[in-house]
Amino acid sequence: MRFQHLEYLAGLPATIFLILIFLFILKWKKNTIKKIGDTRLVKKLMQNYSPLHFFLKFLMVVLAFAAIVVGAANPQKAGKSDNGNRKGVDVMIVLDVSKSMLATDIKPSRLEKAKQLLTKLVDKLQNDRVGVVLFAGRAYMQMPLTIDHGAAKMYIQDAGPDVVPTQGTVIADALQMANAAFNSKEKKYKTILLISDGEDHDPNAEKVTKTLAQNGVVINTVGIGSPEGTTIIDPDTKEIKRDAQGQTVISKLNEAELQQISSTTNGLYLRLDNMDDALITLSQQIDSIEKKALSDSEYIDYNSYFQYLLGAALLLLLIEFILPERKLRLA
Repeated sequence: MRFQHLEYLAGLPATIFLILIFLFILKWKKNTIKKIGDTRLVKKLMQNYSPLHFFLKFLMVVLAFAAIVVGAANPQKAGKSDNGNRKGVDVMIVLDVSKSMLATDIKPSRLEKAKQLLTKLVDKLQNDRVGVVLFAGRAYMQMPLTIDHGAAKMYIQDAGPDVVPTQGTVIADALQMANAAFNSKEKKYKTILLISDGEDHDPNAEKVTKTLAQNGVVINTVGIGSPEGTTIIDPDTKEIKRDAQGQTVISKLNEAELQQISSTTNGLYLRLDNMDDALITLSQQIDSIEKKALSDSEYIDYNSYFQYLLGAALLLLLIEFILPERKLRLA
């Protein structure tokens, strides 16, 4: 048994807060009864009230909350594994999600076009492990290397500037983070796919790229945008982005830096103009990398059980809603 999204289990301690609320309400009710008047008289007036039902209703809310949290973490159990001989490479996708990627010189936008390319490319990497790093002013590991291509596409589709609120283009940091996901003892079987408009020059990128080349990492780069550039609409203000002097910012594709990164590692650079041509070129390039045999554990088909937990939570909440706090009278 494993949890697909272990980080969501951090919400379980919140059940303690719910218990404290319950205890506070019990104490409040007790004090209120004392303030009203004679305790025996008040209890007689409240003879239809059921403390047991009140407790059961609370218990159902707590259990439903816990079920939702565990369900969000998605418990999984190993199912059938593929016993065939599988060979593949490790592919780390490094995607630029800075605000310049919202430019629309490439329709519908640079970022959306990049996500379309990556979604289709992941479908072609059937035998390869895939990981995702997003970057702007900071780099974030969104997903470590996995054979779960469905999860990879989900993270790619959810990528946007809001995921990395710090603006900028730290290509060097993103490449280092992607490299850390690989097996450091291997000098082959691995590649990085960098997709960016390369707008902001990163002075550390050249040094990092040389180090990665020595470790056997091939970096393929995809430039997205036009050399002529275009304006950027800020997603927060809905206005054209301007610099400190009030001049309209024109975002342009910086091919020189992306070409340098790929050439240093014997990778390829291509500008994303035609989707089909780009898919063929990239899939052939990745396929040309020497492959390693992957263990059966990499191809285990895990069965998910989140739906049962969420169903149980819904049932508990429904019962809690229907169950009255007063005692039930039998006819």
